[in-house]
Parts: sequence; C-alpha cells; structure tokens
Amino acid sequence: MESQTKQQGDQLRAKVPALRAETPGCAEVVHFNHAGASLVPQQVLDTVVGHLQREALIGAYEAADEAEQRLARVRGSVARLLNGKPEEVAVVENATRGWDMAFYSLPLQAGDRVLTSMSEYCSNAIAFLQLAQRGVSIEVVPNDDSGQLSVEALAGMIDKKVRLVAVSHMPTNGGLVQPAAAIGKVCREAKVLYLLDACQTAGQVPLDVHAIGCDMLSATSRKYLRGPRGAGFLWVRGDLANKLEPPFLDVHAARWVEADRYEIVPGSARFENWESNIAATLGMGAAVDLALDLGLEAIWEVVQERAEALRTALLTIPGVQVHDLGAVRGGIVSFTLLGWSAEEVQHALHQDSINVTASTPYSARWDMEARGLRGVVRSSVHYLTTDEEIERMRSRVAQLAGR
Repeated sequence: MESQTKQQGDQLRAKVPALRAETPGCAEVVHFNHAGASLVPQQVLDTVVGHLQREALIGAYEAADEAEQRLARVRGSVARLLNGKPEEVAVVENATRGWDMAFYSLPLQAGDRVLTSMSEYCSNAIAFLQLAQRGVSIEVVPNDDSGQLSVEALAGMIDKKVRLVAVSHMPTNGGLVQPAAAIGKVCREAKVLYLLDACQTAGQVPLDVHAIGCDMLSATSRKYLRGPRGAGFLWVRGDLANKLEPPFLDVHAARWVEADRYEIVPGSARFENWESNIAATLGMGAAVDLALDLGLEAIWEVVQERAEALRTALLTIPGVQVHDLGAVRGGIVSFTLLGWSAEEVQHALHQDSINVTASTPYSARWDMEARGLRGVVRSSVHYLTTDEEIERMRSRVAQLAGR
C-alpha cells in the first residue's frame, strides 16, 4: 500500500509542470499561502467567470436555472470527496458558516458538556464561549506528548453529560493533523456527537466520513481544494440531519405550508440559504473534481513531502525555529525568526513576491498562549510547490537572519 501511494505521488509530481502552467498565479508569485487561499487553476477561473458572463447576458435567475444540473453535480462531487451521499451535503458560503449551522442547531443546554482541543480556531472558540455564557461547559482536552489531542484523555473525560466533541482537524497556525479517526472511535463507542472542522484538510488529506466516524464535517473551497472564495460545504450524517433544526431558516430551507406553519426540507439542504454565490459554487465543484481526478492519496503524499522539505530547509538557518506539532504533520509550516516579528517577516517576504501569512494568538489563543508564542510565520505548501520555490524561501529568510 505504501509503495502504491508513493507511485501515485510520483505520477502527480510528473504532472506538476503542466498543473503550474494551468495556474496563472504561478507565473506571478511564489505562493506559500495555500492554507489561506490557494492559487486557483484556469479551469476553476473559467468556470466562475463563465457563469458570471451568463448572468450578465441572460439574467442571474435564468443563469441559475440553466446551471441547475451542474449545481446538483457539485453536491455529488463533494459527496465523493467525503464518501458521503449528495443529500447529506449542504453548500454554504464558507466553512465557518457551515460549522456554525451545525453547532448552533444542536440542542445544547445548561449543564451539558462540550469537549474540544487546545488548537481550536478562534471562530469556533468564540462560539463555544458564547454557549458557555448560557451554562454549557466547554472543556479543552489536553495534548499528548506529540502535541496532538490525547485520545486517552478524551476517553477519560467522557461521561453522560458530554453532548459533543468538536475538533479542528488541522489548526490554523501549524502543521499538526489531529487523530480524527481515533477521536471518532471514542465518540462512536460513547454515542457522543462529533463535529469535525476540516477547513484546512479538505483537499490535502483523504477524508472518509465513515472511516473518521464524525457526524458533521465543515470545510471551505478556497484553501487546499484550490477553489474560489465565497463557497464551502457542510456534511451532516443523513439520519442526524433530519433531527436538527438549523438556527436560521429561509424559503430554501423550509416551506411555508400554511398561514401559521412551516416544514423544514429533508436532508442537509435545510442548512443552506436560497441566496448563494452560484458562480463560486460551480467553481468549487470544478476544484473538487480536479482534486478527485488527481487523487487525494497522491496529493497527501506530495504535500507531506513538500512540507518536510520546507521544514528541513528552514531549519538550516540560524535563528529559525519551526513550531509544528503532532505525530502527523501536513502542509502548514509555522516558524519564527529570531529578532523579527511574524508580521515583519511576512512584509519582507511580500516585497520579494513570496506569499506567507502571520498567525497571532488571536487566531488560536489557547494553543499559542500555552506555548508562549506571540506570533508565527505561517507558510503552506501544496503539490504545486517546487524545489526552486523552497530554495527561494530559504535564501530570503537566510538573508533576513543575517541582518
């Protein structure tokens, strides 16, 4: 199996020059910000622009009607990405809105317990804190020695009051990949609901919701899937979706059947809005199809190899520390440079057309404060990343270190 995955990875590596040629941004920038928003391929760009042109020519409603079958295929593509069913997929504006629609639909009450990880993203943590003000207990599961969530500690914390385990599969500020399937096994055995935020892993890590054992999963288009901004998706297990009432309902999610009564539509469509970015949705579908064609196992193999190559290169530079945790690490490489703030490094690299971002405690406060980090440079690779780009990053950071 390992040799087969390596072979698939080698086949993808051979395609990289063609894939880069089909990505306009590769000729403009050295992009180490795939974890923020990846560079969209030409076929995604053509899909989005093509639909906008149809809206301009025949009208937005009419263009949506014309694209009805293509829109349905987007749900099918996302379902294949996750090994789910199309009716379990909701197309939403972004990963946070999908996560919120799932989280706030759960009937959590004062006295209930929610378990989460140290590395949670700020938007999720804010939602937790909001419910904590209403009496829901939010408890952070400690890490194990590798820096990932301790599955043993999680199992020991579960009791009859635990209603939900909510975990970010990969944090915003580092390469850690949480043991999602092991967490799912604990949740299934305890019959506790499990919400997985796959915002950073969709498109780089193979995702099988049944193997993972999650009940809900949210993700975005713009990151490792290489789709446009303004689109994402939520998957909710079929029998669960029909038991949940979303916090917001509209004419798409429900039907006004009598003067004083409405009925919520079946399946995960109840988590959607009538008004949506049709062009971005179609673009997301094109991006998912590309990922499926290339193969998620191959993508994952190449992304991990590229990330380790970048970590190795950065660690040759005096004053650089790499801060990625976990037994398994993915495409995000977080580092600091002695004498420089993360924002200063980001700005200096930007002057040389190298794209990175800076992660601050605001985005992952529990984790960063526990580790005493005031900020890290977040660089993120993809299968598009070349040896030449890694060397350019290493060389530029080395120049900064020498000043």
